[in-house]
Amino acid sequence: MAISLGIGLSAACGFRVFLPWLILNIAARMADIPVSAELAWMTSDTAFAIVTVAALCEVAAYYVPWVDNALDMIASPLAVIAGVLISAAVLADMDPAVKWTLAVIAGGGIAGTVQLTSVALRTGTSLATGGLGNPVVSTAETAGSTFMSLLALTLPVVAVVVVILLLAAAIKRMRRRRRSAAA
Repeated sequence: MAISLGIGLSAACGFRVFLPWLILNIAARMADIPVSAELAWMTSDTAFAIVTVAALCEVAAYYVPWVDNALDMIASPLAVIAGVLISAAVLADMDPAVKWTLAVIAGGGIAGTVQLTSVALRTGTSLATGGLGNPVVSTAETAGSTFMSLLALTLPVVAVVVVILLLAAAIKRMRRRRRSAAA
């Protein structure tokens, strides 16, 4: 279950870097979600205050056309780091070698893949609409991050299925684009 939770939260980090961390912070405090001892600081009062401000700023910044595209350059590596950390945080009772290997490969990989897919979508929307369509994409990403975070916390196995379906759809779309570009 912890692996499924980590995968779901990592995917959510691909949509928004700080929102899943904020949701995990709240859930760990209210629902007693176990967190690794070395990453318990992620659920502290200080972390709550900082991550709340960071999440609000991140969500707001993505509603400003062209700022959102610039933010993607910063958010892409941060999403991978967040995916690794949030995965490792919820893999509490695991051998450190296994935990960090899973966190880097699954957590970072999934967060990075979701983030790059979002970047491609936002870039396409920016080019097609001059940035005016980006708030729609931003709303969908924020909703996706919130939904995936809550789904991972309540139904972790279902969250993994949703992640697999999202990745399959992204791969299918990329293949379709490559074929149309080659034609």
